[in-house]
Amino acid sequence: MFSALWAYRNFIFSSIRTEIYTRFSRSKLGSLWMILQPLAQSAIYALVLSQVLSARLPGSTSAYSYAIYLMAGMVAWALFSELVLRSMAMFVENASIMKKILFPRICLPVVTLGSALLNNLLLLFATLLIFALIGHWPSTSIIWLPFLMLATICLGMGLGIALGVINVFVRDVGQAAGVVLQLWFWLTPVVYMVGIVPGSLQKYLLWNPMYYIVSGYQAVLFQQASPDVQSLVVIVLASMILLAFSLVLFRRAAPDMVDVL
Repeated sequence: MFSALWAYRNFIFSSIRTEIYTRFSRSKLGSLWMILQPLAQSAIYALVLSQVLSARLPGSTSAYSYAIYLMAGMVAWALFSELVLRSMAMFVENASIMKKILFPRICLPVVTLGSALLNNLLLLFATLLIFALIGHWPSTSIIWLPFLMLATICLGMGLGIALGVINVFVRDVGQAAGVVLQLWFWLTPVVYMVGIVPGSLQKYLLWNPMYYIVSGYQAVLFQQASPDVQSLVVIVLASMILLAFSLVLFRRAAPDMVDVL
């Protein structure tokens, strides 16, 4: 599998470039929309919750503290949700290519990953720039970001590839996934603090893998501290197992997928 990816590396890079160009070819702002859309969503949440609903973070007097907390969580969630949604749809959307062109099918998930990762890196850069403009400079804890991104990638791709294979045979999966992700978003402490969750319900957050990842991003970017390393190691290992299972499922189902598509 890895030798096939290396042999088709030019095909992968050109596919990523073509995909990004196609998405924004007729847009005046072009690739800036990759940054503006999640930033605008964060700004709306920050305006509504911090100004209209008077939400404040405990122990913080900064006028920008809630916005920083929110944007840190949104960076993590944006990468995860894009990986899941795009991986789930990539086989159906590329059905004609899979039928007409002979290439290693594993290239499709790698192209999806490359495009989503590029989007998120641009968003992360814009977020750090905004933090710097309001006086919230990054600390040495930022070295944990690659580890957090690895956890997000393994979880998002593992779940997305598995759902993508199932979606080829049962298209209802694609319809339901968007609703489930919206519910998952609100069950993850992205726009609210864990402290406002009733004590009887906080134990259920421990079963949410995105809770640990989002909290890690918030610890690094907002609190400028190290994340919970022990919990993240468990999440990374579990996500790698899920990703390995998804790749095996994809490899075995690939011949039948082409016939169904």
